[in-house]
Amino acid sequence: MPERITPLSPDRAAALAGAYDGAAAATRRRAWLGLAVLVVLTALAARAAEVRPWLLAANLGKFTAYIAQILPPLTLGHLRGDLAEWYWGWPKWLALLGETLLMAYLGTLLGAVGGFLLCFSAAANVTQGRTVRFLVRRGLEFGRTVPEIVFALIFVIAFGLGPMVGVLAIAIHSTGALGKLFSEVVENIDMKPVESLTAAGAGRIEILRFAVLPQVLSNFVSYGLLRFEINVRGAGVMGFVGAGGIGQELLVAIRNFYYADVSAILVLVMLTVMAIDLGTERLRHRLLGGLR
Repeated sequence: MPERITPLSPDRAAALAGAYDGAAAATRRRAWLGLAVLVVLTALAARAAEVRPWLLAANLGKFTAYIAQILPPLTLGHLRGDLAEWYWGWPKWLALLGETLLMAYLGTLLGAVGGFLLCFSAAANVTQGRTVRFLVRRGLEFGRTVPEIVFALIFVIAFGLGPMVGVLAIAIHSTGALGKLFSEVVENIDMKPVESLTAAGAGRIEILRFAVLPQVLSNFVSYGLLRFEINVRGAGVMGFVGAGGIGQELLVAIRNFYYADVSAILVLVMLTVMAIDLGTERLRHRLLGGLR
């Protein structure tokens, strides 16, 4: 027999409707207040940073003119010859681009290992020692706060020119960034397996291996691949401070006003980054599907 629903009395219904309208009005006031604060802060930040949209609009033509200036003339009748002349230095550029990719790969690998080793000590749910957690978190903050190019400048002074400088700079910055991301993933795991192994008398290594790692491994892989994409872009400008790679050749072309070489190197770098983005995206999806 279906249960009969007793309707509310008019007074009770009016009271509930009034409470709902009051709560909705309070929510709208908070939303408008938050929007007003956001607008004010944006205006203050734009003023402090001297953002002038009218100046940008007035000089936008200079930017497009520069883009048109660095692009070489390409004609359909002589397209092959024009491309050969445009990419006259492709063997050297490809070698330097390969050096950039290896720099990004090795720096990401070292950074991922460092972030993996430190992330568990930075996670509050699997590390009880506050002092250790505080020190590790501050170390990770230092690693990701200082830009890679600043680390590269310091290492150039210490170790001289070369790709090793770029690898070390990328590795330190990646350790700080990935350690932070990894620790946040660890802090969001289901603690029931951890509590079960702890009650069974398992040690820290066993708990991390059998209770924590299976839950976070897929996200670790995803973040590591994403960081590699970012580091490829970062390694591209390491040559500006003498850390090797394609960035050094790009800086030479810019300083000497070799406009065609600037556009050729930029297009080469963009195509490489696009290919890496597509490749790592597919690899990340396959790994995530296989690990879950």
